[in-house]
Amino acid sequence: MRIVGVEVPGGPPVVSLTLPHAGDPHRLLWERGYRVVRPLSTWGTLPELTVNVQVCQHDRALPRPSRLPARAVEIGLVADEAVSASQRQRIAAYAIVLAEGKLLATQFSDLTAVPGLWGLPGGGMNDGETPSQTVIREVREETGQELDVSHLLDLQTDHWIGRAPNGVVEDFHAVRIIYAGSCPSPTAAVVHDLGGTTSEAAWIPLGDWGQLPWTQGVRALLERHLPGLADGFGPIPPPAA
Repeated sequence: MRIVGVEVPGGPPVVSLTLPHAGDPHRLLWERGYRVVRPLSTWGTLPELTVNVQVCQHDRALPRPSRLPARAVEIGLVADEAVSASQRQRIAAYAIVLAEGKLLATQFSDLTAVPGLWGLPGGGMNDGETPSQTVIREVREETGQELDVSHLLDLQTDHWIGRAPNGVVEDFHAVRIIYAGSCPSPTAAVVHDLGGTTSEAAWIPLGDWGQLPWTQGVRALLERHLPGLADGFGPIPPPAA
């Protein structure tokens, strides 16, 4: 996956890099003197995927560390096991989906490291898919909804040592491409991909979103983007402390 930075939409590239294992686009671009203003677009399919972002120059001191520190997500595993763990970089697409004053959410199953917590519909990209094709397919499989993709919202990364559903210990680098979207004709949320990482799907009233136990990364995304996306549905209460 490549990250290409431009200073104005449609302008020439000023920075370009291949995203390494455990690399974070925001930190890597910062090291090269640029701050991410916003993601703009994607083109291509896996394994030749490119994400175009708008950047601006900065003159502040470089942050450290430049790579995401691994964290253990299971008792008995430690970050040092990254040396022997199987490295895996998973590029996935997710969406903040709104309809009729509600937010579409999915609950993680016991096959994951965060059973019972809630997240956004979406999942890993298949070879030959664009990110928007991935998120449309995943929303259909996980919730039974037909998604209209609006625009690219964010890029998020995470890095941990954990055990995959097949039992293999992985040095796991999650790269998440986040979209905004809507459902023109929402129906009752139903999980069609049974036996996987999603145990339940639901439409959550926007006034209640902060009461759910979200994963840390998803809660951060919703706090950042939901107020703007929900404009027109009325004021959105802040999350519970």
